Amino acid sequence: MGIFRNGLAKTRQSFFGRISQVLGNTEIDDDTWDDIEALLVQADVGIPTTQRVIEDLQARVRREGITRTEQLNKALKESLAALLETPPPPNLSGRPLSIVLIVGVNGSGKTTTIAKLANRLSNNNRKVMLAAGDTFRAAAIEQLKTWGERVNVPVIANKPGSDPAAVVFDAVAAAKARGAEILLIDTAGRLHTNYNLMEELAKIKAISSKIVPDAPHEVWLVLDGTTGQNALQQAQKFREMVDVTGVIVTKLDGTAKGGMVFAIFNELGLPVHYVGLGEGVNDLVFFTPENFVNSLFDEN
Repeated sequence: MGIFRNGLAKTRQSFFGRISQVLGNTEIDDDTWDDIEALLVQADVGIPTTQRVIEDLQARVRREGITRTEQLNKALKESLAALLETPPPPNLSGRPLSIVLIVGVNGSGKTTTIAKLANRLSNNNRKVMLAAGDTFRAAAIEQLKTWGERVNVPVIANKPGSDPAAVVFDAVAAAKARGAEILLIDTAGRLHTNYNLMEELAKIKAISSKIVPDAPHEVWLVLDGTTGQNALQQAQKFREMVDVTGVIVTKLDGTAKGGMVFAIFNELGLPVHYVGLGEGVNDLVFFTPENFVNSLFDEN
């Protein structure tokens, strides 16, 4: 709970803190609803999700006979919590080798997140390997190699500009040969060339499934928490290209707009598996709905 509260301090103090101020000790009126709606939209909850929350709140007010604004705070917390679900356990067990594709636009924190994920899995006694499938950016390859050394996880890479599918083929073969349990594959994130990216992801998927049945077993989309509604638009585009199974939200500690997490569940229907709450290698944590919502509202 502590890491959530510390990591979400900006969001709590800015928007959700202001909601607590709005919900003082007065009677509920039209201005109350306008204020809550405006603050939720500003917090990047998004218009469709905000409307759903307001409708749910108004139904609670009628049903429970709520008349004072201070009672709304608890009801709002419950309405927001109802949007979230505890994510299912990742599909990373029950076979010799599990393959995870990590997708997301450049700049979302994808490569760093892969390293943090590898570190977390390694610390849980899983044998992990990494594949530098983003061959279009030399910096991405070097960054992943550097992180691999830092967290003591092997990285399979090739020269910049080489065929990503060939790198993945080599990485899957190496992972099988070395008895790895989990292979995390970095992929290119160039949304402005949708067709090429779609073809590339399809090739990577086909290559991995030839060697390991049903691969990839998970496709996780990395979204930058500081980009709010733009991140949702990115998610929609990636879903058109590849079967995304879950989301990792990065940089939540650096934004005052953590409300986009509610929109991911409500508008995309995707589970959030992990959230990034800091720069450190151990700051990628399991997403827990209860801790998340409590951390947005608890003031101490």
